[in-house]
Amino acid sequence: MVVIGGPTGIGKTKVGIALASSYDSVIISADSRQIYKEIPLGTAAPTLEEQSLVKHYLVGSRSVFDHYSAYEFEQDALKLSEKLFEDHETLFMVGGSMMYLDAFCYGIDDLPTIDLQLRKDLMRQYEEEGLEAIRLQLKHLDPEFYKQVDLKNPKRIIHALEICLMTGKPYSSLRTRPRRERPFTIVRIGLNMDRSELYDQIDSRVPVMIERGLEAEAKSLIEHRDLNALNTVGYKEMFAYFDGSHSLEKAVELIQRNSRRYARKQLTWFKRDKSISWFHPLQIDDMLEHIRVSR
Repeated sequence: MVVIGGPTGIGKTKVGIALASSYDSVIISADSRQIYKEIPLGTAAPTLEEQSLVKHYLVGSRSVFDHYSAYEFEQDALKLSEKLFEDHETLFMVGGSMMYLDAFCYGIDDLPTIDLQLRKDLMRQYEEEGLEAIRLQLKHLDPEFYKQVDLKNPKRIIHALEICLMTGKPYSSLRTRPRRERPFTIVRIGLNMDRSELYDQIDSRVPVMIERGLEAEAKSLIEHRDLNALNTVGYKEMFAYFDGSHSLEKAVELIQRNSRRYARKQLTWFKRDKSISWFHPLQIDDMLEHIRVSR
């Protein structure tokens, strides 16, 4: 299994298609947002034309109304790969969702279903006492995860608190289980480029999304803006635009800025994994040689 990861906007889809085509193979998507069928534009999901070049799995296979987790992705991707290995000697997985890729490569524990009353209580605490109160509670219960989480994201903080309070254990301890063995070889490839080059690509991609209909796509989902699937870059900024908080031009600027920030976060995460070999997206021949000698 060749696992291709990297930051948003770097061109993972094109690289995946080029490599998979060389092996007459298929691609399993590892993107926690491209899996939702209602939001292809804002998530830069592979187009129908791209999917006609190489068969993609787990793209647009779920609804934003479905609950879906990294654990469920691990199980779905493992079952799918077992079936696909019957017809292909080498498979490709492409995506930028850090937890999805790590879950598939190393395993993740199924976290408990959250008690609805507990969730309501934490939401009430957040609304009444503010973000700082729940941040401090997380810092006390799980200082390790506190160092990693986006401290401006209340949903992530509340979710971690839910797990801590439900299990009596730090959320981080449930995310660091021993790595599980897989019945196939995994070759991890990371894509990177000069930071200014990457930022230019990210910035140029956003106006194209607008031209293709991101505004209409986001507007059709505004009534469901509280869904976790829509708590993502592209939609949050568009919803604020619809509310009158800023102009469309400003929304584009914010999507670009927040996409750049997310790209930095992705690279920081991926670079912790020493098994990843790094390439520029244009180094297709070098990647093919790396796959050949690593099999």
